[in-house]
Amino acid sequence: MPTPTTTPPDYPGARVPDREYRIDAGGVAIALHEWGDADAPPLMLAHGGFDFARTFDTFAPILADAGWRVVSWDHRGHGDSDHAHLYSWDADLRDAAVVFEHVAGRSAVPAIGHSKGGALLLQLVDAQPFRCASLVNIDGIPSKRPIPDVAEHERTKMLTGEVTGWLDHRRRTAGAQRKPGTIDELAKRRGRMNPRHSDDWLRYLVTVGAVESDEGWRWKLDASMRFGGFGPWRPEWALYRLAGLGVPFYGMLVEIEEEMGWGTSPEDVMPYIPEGGRLEILTGVGHFAHIEEPDEVAGRILDFLGAPA
Repeated sequence: MPTPTTTPPDYPGARVPDREYRIDAGGVAIALHEWGDADAPPLMLAHGGFDFARTFDTFAPILADAGWRVVSWDHRGHGDSDHAHLYSWDADLRDAAVVFEHVAGRSAVPAIGHSKGGALLLQLVDAQPFRCASLVNIDGIPSKRPIPDVAEHERTKMLTGEVTGWLDHRRRTAGAQRKPGTIDELAKRRGRMNPRHSDDWLRYLVTVGAVESDEGWRWKLDASMRFGGFGPWRPEWALYRLAGLGVPFYGMLVEIEEEMGWGTSPEDVMPYIPEGGRLEILTGVGHFAHIEEPDEVAGRILDFLGAPA
């Protein structure tokens, strides 16, 4: 793991992981971060797009103090995980399966996903339901209007265009780097996407989510990444898998829409809620509800999960 060059400033409730290490996922090293007793029952935690596991520094400790071994990982190209030649939704799914296998083997464990992480877990649990004992989704249920179905020969043309577009993008960005700056400058940039976050939190986030060099600080995010990655992908595909989930499900949507959110309404989701599942609206908070109100969000989740077995 990279050695931090600056000690994170004190931030109320923030706690560094108790353990950090990397595992191999098909030749790409994936960084894992754990809070809580190493022998406690595992609880998986998936971050959103262009985020990283350390965004959970105020949220994960609350779950850990309730008796869980909270495990999160940096998606490829994010945080302390390796950069890759190509990025795709399927690659993220494969990485997630490797992480679950490493942490829990073939045992079913509870999982929480935020934003992209929530959509990712919906598809993982649909494909490999034996991995998950229960699923919590924090504002991670995409519901853009679905496109009409197309004929098979049109799908082939679409795939060709997707592949060509991605390879052209990868060539253009092969040597790209994130723009350097001071801690305050990076915090300000992040604040444009997270306007509800305090300046103190944004500065804290820089010290755990960026790396310092002679030129200044740069976010630990591969500059070649773009959302969805390589190959055909539609965010609403995750929504369709929700109805068939065979595990207890708890979904949270937020009242205040933000740039990095999906803009999903309860009306979009209710027809797909699985039998016995529940959906709640978190009032007065935006897309990063677990950062704005970590105690409130964690309390609801702990009530849903029950005591660690």
